[in-house]
Amino acid sequence: MPTHAEKRNLSHSSQHMFDLVSDVEKYPKFLPWCVGVRLKKRTSEQITAEMMIGYKMFREKFSCRVELKSHNIIDVVYEDGPFKYLNNHWIFIDEEDGTCTVDFFVDFEFNSPLLQKLIGVVFNEAVKIMVHAFEKRADAIYGHD
Repeated sequence: MPTHAEKRNLSHSSQHMFDLVSDVEKYPKFLPWCVGVRLKKRTSEQITAEMMIGYKMFREKFSCRVELKSHNIIDVVYEDGPFKYLNNHWIFIDEEDGTCTVDFFVDFEFNSPLLQKLIGVVFNEAVKIMVHAFEKRADAIYGHD
């Protein structure tokens, strides 16, 4: 259903971006529509979390497993919640000039046809805003060139 793929070159190292994206506990501080995160388990290779997303009167929570692969790949595996499915990955590629290319992909479908229809209207713009929020957070933490 809604799918978004984006590659963007950022003035941060792949390690910085990996660390930022894997710090899911901080999402409510900077990520639009993320109103809460509850960690269930964290290891060096995997995070299991429950996330609450919301906008106005809309509130949904879902559980996912965040797989931290090597130092440059993060896969999000959906476990439970309002979706039929959710596929999401991040790949961070170091470039010779010290920057990195971020390869982001998300694809999902809500169980509810009403929610699916509502998100379909604003999906691409919402995802762009969320990806930009990670970029702004990286600039705030690591500086901006």
